Amino acid sequence: MRTSSLLLFLLTMAWPGGCSNADLDADPAVHAAMDRQVQAWNAGDVAGFMVPYADTACFISGEDRTCGKVLVEGRYKVRYPDAAAMGRLSFSQLEVVPAGADHAWCTGRWRLLRADDTLSGGFSLLWQRLPDGWRIIRDHTY
Repeated sequence: MRTSSLLLFLLTMAWPGGCSNADLDADPAVHAAMDRQVQAWNAGDVAGFMVPYADTACFISGEDRTCGKVLVEGRYKVRYPDAAAMGRLSFSQLEVVPAGADHAWCTGRWRLLRADDTLSGGFSLLWQRLPDGWRIIRDHTY
């Protein structure tokens, strides 16, 4: 039984659809990109926050769906027009799960602390490795 389990594990790892080094590099890259997003947001820099979004990214929240990086950035700028509206952002409970060699899911919680209120919720981001690095192609925030 042990031998067959070990053989199955080794075959799974060697199979093209199995885990690879490419899968593993998503975790630190995604965490680093999200750290830079928090820094940009907290500096009042929406454009900096948007850096990891792909040009074709779609943002889905509630009944709204906005596609295209330019439109998603515009949506953020309307909802958060100044530093007071932007508040202080933090992410927690981040989990990055490889989804093949060039995709990864990241789930977590967000919190926005502002002078008059605190907003919070969750998100699920689909990341894709593109020639210019890991980019968000779908952002479902709730």
